[in-house]
Amino acid sequence: MTADICVMVPTIRNHECMRSYFQNARDHGFDLDRLFVVLITEDFCDTEAMAQMLDEEGVDGAVYDGTARETWFETHGASEYSHLIPEASHAQTSFGLLYMWANDYEYGVFIDDDTLPHEDADFFGTHMENLAYEGEIETVSSDEQWVNVLYQNEDEHGLYPRGYPYAAMDEAVETETTEVDDVVASQGLWTNVPDLDAVRILMDGDLKGQAQTRTSGADFGEDFVAAEGQYLTVCSMNLAFRREVIPAFYQLPMDDNEWDVGRFDDIWSGVFLKRACDVLGKQIYNGDPLCEHNKAPRSTFSDLTNEVHGLELNEHVWEIVDDAGAGADSYAEVFDAIATAMANGDFSDWENGAFLNYCGEFMLDWLECLDELDAAAAEQVPATADD
Repeated sequence: MTADICVMVPTIRNHECMRSYFQNARDHGFDLDRLFVVLITEDFCDTEAMAQMLDEEGVDGAVYDGTARETWFETHGASEYSHLIPEASHAQTSFGLLYMWANDYEYGVFIDDDTLPHEDADFFGTHMENLAYEGEIETVSSDEQWVNVLYQNEDEHGLYPRGYPYAAMDEAVETETTEVDDVVASQGLWTNVPDLDAVRILMDGDLKGQAQTRTSGADFGEDFVAAEGQYLTVCSMNLAFRREVIPAFYQLPMDDNEWDVGRFDDIWSGVFLKRACDVLGKQIYNGDPLCEHNKAPRSTFSDLTNEVHGLELNEHVWEIVDDAGAGADSYAEVFDAIATAMANGDFSDWENGAFLNYCGEFMLDWLECLDELDAAAAEQVPATADD
């Protein structure tokens, strides 16, 4: 079978985790020939060991460190856009999106290297079923226009995920049943170490970046979607999506910037995607398959240092997004409207507001880069002779 799923894994620590995902596929009868795995890493990592792991598992894939990424851009005539991929940042997942776009894979899957699949669930199969789902599902909304993806047992654990605005806490939640017929992203949630920001981890009494409160399968109920006009955090550690969303799903240039803003790449890209979904009548599916998040111990204050410069911006980014793109008829058009609003806006009242202008310029470059890749691909297609 021809590979139709591009699996993108940013990794500098534990590429071996992928063996568990491959074994999960075998155990559940999922065809590994459908996968092409892109390991996104750094020049200082053992790329030969990564390639050997893929060979031993019999799974097609490629390893891209910084040097290999530069070569890829040159080969595709897109060197002027190599700045879109920040150095030493989780946001390098954007390179995986470009690779997926250039190679025309139908589906993408993001996996973080500190996760493992649950043995009793078909990880890849469940994501594909979610993307194909049509029918009734629970829809969630709140009076704050934000949905806590951990809402189902919030009364017990009191957790809000990384990226959830502080001003939207203590929300009143409403649920009802709705029909969905066009799912474009499947967000699997996580057990063990919850995905919290550093402030919330400190409030939970943990100095090692992990939080003392943990989640289990019992904390999650039925799968759900956030209602139209509602926002939610989208974490890229366990996420599948259709190729069509890539124009509106750029993972922003975090960490490697003069404002030292980090840790909001997947969060803000999720806000962009949700706006595009609402405009275009698409849905983001949340719940299964769960993964086990085994975040390595590290200083909570180190994470705080990376996050604090963007905390105030995170309270307001969604408001900018919510005013952009109405009436658009494509992901690129919605994203262009958001990017233009960010690039040209006056955000001087907010700490590090100029970073949003910076992001807006990168977002516009993202769309140009995709167009450049499309043009390069069109030039490579042999012309059909006239009859």
